[in-house]
Amino acid sequence: MNPYDLARGLHILAVIAWMAGLLFLPRLYAYDAEQNAKPEPLRSEMQALLRLWQSRLLRIIVNPAMILAWGFGLWLIHIDVSARGAAFLAEPWMVAKLVGVFLLSGWHGFLAAQRKKIAAGTSKYSGKFWRMTNEVPFVLAIVMVLSVTTEWTFG
Repeated sequence: MNPYDLARGLHILAVIAWMAGLLFLPRLYAYDAEQNAKPEPLRSEMQALLRLWQSRLLRIIVNPAMILAWGFGLWLIHIDVSARGAAFLAEPWMVAKLVGVFLLSGWHGFLAAQRKKIAAGTSKYSGKFWRMTNEVPFVLAIVMVLSVTTEWTFG
């Protein structure tokens, strides 16, 4: 096994875990927001459970997976730069991938900040908002995966 294949495999596994968490977390937020229409004490009991799940999902899966995905991704870049030089970093497909990574990381930060607001009861977003934005990570993943696997260029 060569280092590139190891880095690529570990990167893919980390991204799968990161994506799974980013796809599930907004769903938990939607369920939480929808509890506001329910009567007490059922509402507060369910919200407490959902908020525990949200916190654990971020702390145990999403945050470590993002760190690992970034780490293995940087390792891949290092291997590629060593083998073929840094010029590939300016290729359109790689620029699209890197922009996607930064957007996905920004979405992750937004979700993490919203968890704190939800826990404090100050979030302004509805269940409908969370359901509508639930697929943001997947749309970004489509662009990034197709960019890397096809290595498309202009002209």
